[in-house]
Amino acid sequence: MRVGLYPGTFDPIHNGHTDIIGRAVKLVDKLVLGVAINTGKSPMFSLEERVEIVEEAAAPLRNRAEIVVQPFEGLTMAFAREVGASVIVRGLRAVADFEFEFQMTAMNQQLDREIETVFLMADPRHQAIASKLVKEIAELGGDVAKFVSPHVKERLLQKVGRA
Repeated sequence: MRVGLYPGTFDPIHNGHTDIIGRAVKLVDKLVLGVAINTGKSPMFSLEERVEIVEEAAAPLRNRAEIVVQPFEGLTMAFAREVGASVIVRGLRAVADFEFEFQMTAMNQQLDREIETVFLMADPRHQAIASKLVKEIAELGGDVAKFVSPHVKERLLQKVGRA
């Protein structure tokens, strides 16, 4: 069984993330969506909320492969080994993403050469989407409907006091 890991903070999960998930399930038998406990990013949503939101976003894709949503803390490579992943899936939006991911992949290979990193290019419709920008648009009263699912939009608007 080929297991893949798609790690992220997912604060919140957006259409770019779900596009990558939908494409990643074509490559693996089981996809673990690792929801990072990343205190450095000061997430808007609690870990429990993010796991719940990712679970709901992944539900329509579960007919293509087994999908498991699991929080994790610490090194991505340690978590990948823990869940038995042979592949880490990463999405790329732009050259800046590539530069960061290139360096991260080189470091990860030093930690474990048995785990490969696979990059999926963002669909052009989703290349500009970033969770940080989605949150900012919602906080400033803009419409986030183009960037997130209706359920995520509702949760986001509740969080910023606009629901």
